[in-house]
Amino acid sequence: MLKHTFCHLQGIGVQTERKLWNAGITNWEQLAACSPRDVPMPAGRLRLAQLGLEESFEHLGMRDPLPFYRSLPSDQQWRLFEEFRECTVYLDIETSGTGGPWDHITTIALYDGRRILCYVHEDNILQFREDIERYRLVVTYNGKSFDVPFIRRELGAPMEQAHIDLRFVLKSLGYRGGLKVCEKRLGLQRNELDGVDGLFAVLLWQEFRRTWDRRVLDTLLAYNVLDAVNLEHLMVTAYNAKLRETPFYGEHRLAAPPRPVLPYRADEDTIVRLRCDTERSF
Repeated sequence: MLKHTFCHLQGIGVQTERKLWNAGITNWEQLAACSPRDVPMPAGRLRLAQLGLEESFEHLGMRDPLPFYRSLPSDQQWRLFEEFRECTVYLDIETSGTGGPWDHITTIALYDGRRILCYVHEDNILQFREDIERYRLVVTYNGKSFDVPFIRRELGAPMEQAHIDLRFVLKSLGYRGGLKVCEKRLGLQRNELDGVDGLFAVLLWQEFRRTWDRRVLDTLLAYNVLDAVNLEHLMVTAYNAKLRETPFYGEHRLAAPPRPVLPYRADEDTIVRLRCDTERSF
């Protein structure tokens, strides 16, 4: 989809881009070869766009999504996904939930479509700073407001990658609410983790720090990993839905991704026990 995109170029907005598509100019090569009489735009704007295309070819050849991310309208940044999928990572964090200066990250899950990586507070969490630099595109849900600022503040990781926040992409498609609400509307099941949310993740961390029971930590990690893994399915679904708004759906539609084998298993007894303890406390 990226090479059908013109709205990252100076002087071309989404409406002009649509006019170009309707005129049969549907990719960078065609626009680069156009003369002013071929396009529905002034000659000066065409020349600026063609100069921008030279840079676009260069950045694409270097496999660098950042220039496109910075020049695309925010509601069109989803177009990066297919072209840069091989260097994309899905990210989710959990926190202690205490608020204020003592609030900290408890676990982080990364999934790149092949590998699952997990990081735990006071264990291997500093390794995250090195590992995240392998990726050029980050996908989150509400990560622009929450996950990424938290990571920058606590871990000092620059987090300068291009970033697709699915909260806004899904909202533009009519899916509002938290991550779990969107998952249910799009048919994703959580099985034994159904009903477990961010607040429960805080309780799991507190219970782990009280008991050092590995089953409790594994339940938290299972929840965190599932959040990250499900982001890939949501990203593909949202990408295909946005493609339907363009003439290129048939050419670029993506297949549903395979589900990976998850490395952690939620302990149902732990979940039931903590739920009962929480209910008794009210």
